[in-house]
Amino acid sequence: MCGHTKRAPVDEMDATPGPSLYPLHRCKTLHLVRHAQGIHNVEGDKDYKAYLSYDLFDAHLTPLGWQQVDNLHKHVQSCGLNKKIELVVTSPLLRTMQTAVGVFGGEAYADGIEAPPLMVANAGKSDRPAISSLNCPPFIAVELCREHLGVHPCDKRRSISEYQPLFPAIDFSQIESNDDILWTPDIREASEELAARGMKFLNWLLSISFSLSTHTHTHTFIHITNKKFEIV
Repeated sequence: MCGHTKRAPVDEMDATPGPSLYPLHRCKTLHLVRHAQGIHNVEGDKDYKAYLSYDLFDAHLTPLGWQQVDNLHKHVQSCGLNKKIELVVTSPLLRTMQTAVGVFGGEAYADGIEAPPLMVANAGKSDRPAISSLNCPPFIAVELCREHLGVHPCDKRRSISEYQPLFPAIDFSQIESNDDILWTPDIREASEELAARGMKFLNWLLSISFSLSTHTHTHTFIHITNKKFEIV
């Protein structure tokens, strides 16, 4: 039921597939990961009107958000899930890309490594070292799994040309426009439109041959799965 809260502690995230009606070679395994705490979550909890503030434009993660990322990174490493992910799909917003590379990226990046980093140092006011792309699955940004569009500046993205130097190893080729032409300042995307976009995203996922981890947003989760998820 929409609005039901399902808490999913990181220690319940299991890398072992359960029983299935279909043979595994005909199935895709999809791991849905909501972004960690962003600055807009903190301010919005204090006052919902804060979501209208341009101070929260393309909100980045909080220190607590990065702690949540670190905890999940340790878990996927210890349970072996990182070795089973073949592709990481992320919404092209700062907080989701920070979460994605922090959870499934490599260790700290060192100068002299030929492979580009997934994230450069201090990207998005993170105060974090650069993250290596070595021994990691490919990362791709997709507009279809973005947050509810419109009105809230925290859900407006930067231009792709601004993101590329910050996240050099993320593939942005699926995004058609450099600028954000989907977000509008005065019209909020209708729930029916968001649900239709979620179905398009699922159909796109079914069209590619990978074991997937997808990093997206609460409202997108609700309309894809008909449930609400939290990081705890």
